[in-house]
Amino acid sequence: MRFSLVALATLVGSALADLDPIVIKGSKFFYSSNNTQFYLRGVAYQQTADGNSYTDPLADATACARDVPIMKELRTNVIRTYAINASADHSACMKLLSEAGIYLISDLSDPSQSIDRSDPTWETSLYTRYTSVIDELSQYNNTIGFFAGNEVSNTVATSDASAFVKAAVRDMKKYIKQKGYRSMGVGYATADVSAIRENMADYFDCESSDETIDFWGYNIYSWCGNSSYTESGYNTRTEEFRDYSVPVFFAEYGCNDVTPRQFTEVTALYGDTMAEVWSGGIVYMYFQETNNYGLVSVVDSTSVSTMADFKSYSKHIATADPTGTNKASYTPTNTALQSCPTVGSDWLAKASPLPPSADIDLCECMYDAAGCVVADDLATSKYSKLFSTVCGYTDCGGVDRNATTGEYGAYSMCTAKQQLAFALNKYYVEQDRSASACSFAGSATTKATTSATGTCSAQMKEAGTAGTGTVTTEATATADSSSSSGTSTSSSGGAMSIQSSVTFGSYQIGAYLATALLAGIGMIAL
Repeated sequence: MRFSLVALATLVGSALADLDPIVIKGSKFFYSSNNTQFYLRGVAYQQTADGNSYTDPLADATACARDVPIMKELRTNVIRTYAINASADHSACMKLLSEAGIYLISDLSDPSQSIDRSDPTWETSLYTRYTSVIDELSQYNNTIGFFAGNEVSNTVATSDASAFVKAAVRDMKKYIKQKGYRSMGVGYATADVSAIRENMADYFDCESSDETIDFWGYNIYSWCGNSSYTESGYNTRTEEFRDYSVPVFFAEYGCNDVTPRQFTEVTALYGDTMAEVWSGGIVYMYFQETNNYGLVSVVDSTSVSTMADFKSYSKHIATADPTGTNKASYTPTNTALQSCPTVGSDWLAKASPLPPSADIDLCECMYDAAGCVVADDLATSKYSKLFSTVCGYTDCGGVDRNATTGEYGAYSMCTAKQQLAFALNKYYVEQDRSASACSFAGSATTKATTSATGTCSAQMKEAGTAGTGTVTTEATATADSSSSSGTSTSSSGGAMSIQSSVTFGSYQIGAYLATALLAGIGMIAL
């Protein structure tokens, strides 16, 4: 069976008004202007990335014109994208989706900018990437929200990475409020890993509502072939989330151990028992690729051929109409947050404190105040060796991070170059600004300083000269606004001499291994 652009005629024949935004009340999604509960009948809509290269599915109007009518035939009301180019024009695709009654949940990362489970960090370049996606997609009423991470922690050994994802959730929720955008959720998509399954869900929904997820996506592939509600474990998962305080849904599903896929789980997912707890799901995936999960196979830019899975999924999703809850008469009872998991042999992320907020202004201000910085012509491939050297001479706790102990340097959220500047300058000051203390065989250099004033001055005092103090003063600037941190320029080659207003212990590390070098550079599972 083939579809072409001819099918688009029925879609664009009658332009629809902007879709009614979806809102969250308690553990359920609702249409904002009426009392109807919203259940996701979703499709993952993105081709797999090739290394760091990916195709933004919302920037290709021709492909959207080809695919939207087909997804509409499948009764799709939401798609998930895994990476978009925030600088691209998405208006044509978003309009087509809106006219078809289709909403969007998008991941904030991309293949080259994400939280890397093997070397996790939350820092300013990631902050800029994530906020740029929010800025771009916030203009469309059919944007439901965002995933701040996808399967980042997938073992006990990588569970510490969840602290950095949760910090991203916190900062993105705050950013949306600061910008005055309409309500959009920030959530997380987790892998179904038994060793950390419950701790993950508890961790992201504990401590403070300002930093907890707004919805929980579950990538689950346990129902294979003609399985059952109990054999698949769906019954256990449903009971585990019955009292969860935010909406939960399948962010990916569709086991292909048995092919063609039967999709009998669709009937269960949208049936009365599961619909009391789950808000539907997003089937993986639209495009047929070597992983053999596709509903359609692309023929050319204007047509596709449907796979056997398409027919089976279409059959079951056609009758997916749960009764739902009336918003007006719904009073959430499961409002309590979860109890945070404790650090131990089965969990490595301390609940509090989280990594510091990624503050671009503070990092730039600290760098401007430094009199000794990394040489501009030093290749980034040599940063690791320089980190190791300088942090063998001075305590680098100000840029260190440890999610298991909950110890984070005030500047651990800065870029690698800025972190190096902090370490180099700290050693330089400790050596009375001796010229030989800012050489490192030409890897470092002195520069004129810019003294911190205003908000930045207060923040740097809180961080202290060691950089291990807790910064509580908040900057008022947002990602695309002018800085609120005042500065005044000095022509001297001196370094920052702010005295700490916080008492802290020494956290000595013999050799800093420069994990900051790879800050934020990782892969997301597409």
